[in-house]
Order: sequence, then structure tokens, then C-alpha cells
Amino acid sequence: MPRKSPFKHHRFPRAVILCAVRWYLRYPLSYQDVVDLLAERDVIIDRSSVYRWVQKFGPELTKRTEKHLRRASVDWHVDETYVRVGGKWRYLWRAVDANGQMVDFRLTARRDAKAAKAFLNKAIERVRLHRPVTIVTDKAQAYRRVIREINHRYDSHFDGIRHIDRKWRNNLIESDHAAMKRRLGYRQSFRSLRTAKATLSGIETIRTIKHGHICHKQPGVLGEITFIRQLFQDARQSTACPRITLPQGN
Repeated sequence: MPRKSPFKHHRFPRAVILCAVRWYLRYPLSYQDVVDLLAERDVIIDRSSVYRWVQKFGPELTKRTEKHLRRASVDWHVDETYVRVGGKWRYLWRAVDANGQMVDFRLTARRDAKAAKAFLNKAIERVRLHRPVTIVTDKAQAYRRVIREINHRYDSHFDGIRHIDRKWRNNLIESDHAAMKRRLGYRQSFRSLRTAKATLSGIETIRTIKHGHICHKQPGVLGEITFIRQLFQDARQSTACPRITLPQGN
């Protein structure tokens, strides 16, 4: 059964929608920046439209990219950083493999053993049979306890996950945090957990595509555009923004 087009009932061409979403997620732009860039191409929209598109198509992009991901390595680096949501600091848990490929992320209100356990269980469930052999973390005691519990849950015939808590060994994910924060630019605050999760999901997916952690992607930004166009195969137009002149009053 063919997948229902997510662009149905949208007023603007799908090529414009995908272009706006990709710009916002790939570069440190505000909604107004995207509006201005589209206005230079004679496409007149408002900021609320860009916001709605990002909230809808960011998670949709993540979902469609999932089956194209390269297999993550079995050596993980796990750490948490901070983002501001609704005027409060929230915790962004992230895991990358030894090649810098994103494994998973989770946004929580608390930084404790319960949150660490929920995140690691979610990440391991996502990779299923390719669970990690080693997990590198900082010296937070919550990780040690959670990894011990996860090892007890597995069949004794399997080797347990080796926990390495040397902070200097986790420089890989620390630098990845910094790169992701630069992508956020001055969008360091979100209004709600729902909007934060949808936006971060799209940003992490675009970074994954950019870094080539997917199969059969051509190099460079044109390769990214082509890959995204192919993800939305029901789209009949290129995801590159055409020069469109809208009728007066639209």
C-alpha cells in the first residue's frame, strides 16, 4: 500500500517545504532567516509556516532516514549536555559510536540513574542485535550502576558491556556536543519538550546525512539534496529551491 504523502493539503510546493526545512535544520538560522532567504527567491511565507514545517517534517525526515543508516560500531561514547526548554535547563543525553555516528539521543527533565537507564535501554533497543561492547562515559556513578544492571539482564553466555569511565577518553562526544551546539546557533532555547524533541531530531538527522553515516549518499551538499529528494519519492520536484513568483495576495 503506497505511503500517504505528508505534503497533502499543503499550500506551498513540496520542493519549497523541503528546502526551508533543510536550511533551518542544517544551518544556524532563525525562522526569520529562512523567511528572508525564501523571499529573495520570490517565495513569500511567514515564520509560523516554517515552524510548522520543521515540527512536522523534522521527525518525518528522521523516520525515513532510519533504514538508510550505516551500522553503528560496538564502541559507544555516552554523555549528556544541556539545552534550555521552557525557561529551564533540560538534559540532552547523546550516544555516538567510535566513528562519530549518532546512535541515539533523549531529552529529559532530570539527570539521574533513572534517566540514564531509560536512555541506554532506548539506545540499545534501537540497535537491537548490535548492542555495544564498550561504553565510554565520564565518572558519573549512575552510569556504572545502570550498565551493571543491563549486563545482568542479558544471557550469561554473552559477554557483558565493558564500562570505561575515563573522562579524557570521552573527548569524541564532548567535541560532538560542541558541534551540535554551534548548529543550534542562537536557538539555544525551546518553548516545550515536544518542539525541542522534534527540532533536535531533525538536526541530528541532517548532521548524520552531512557526515555520510548513511548508505549510497553522494558527497557534498548536492548529495544531501539528492538523498533527501529520494527519501520523499512521492515528491516530483527537486528539493533545491526554484525561483517562484507567487501571485499577488498569496
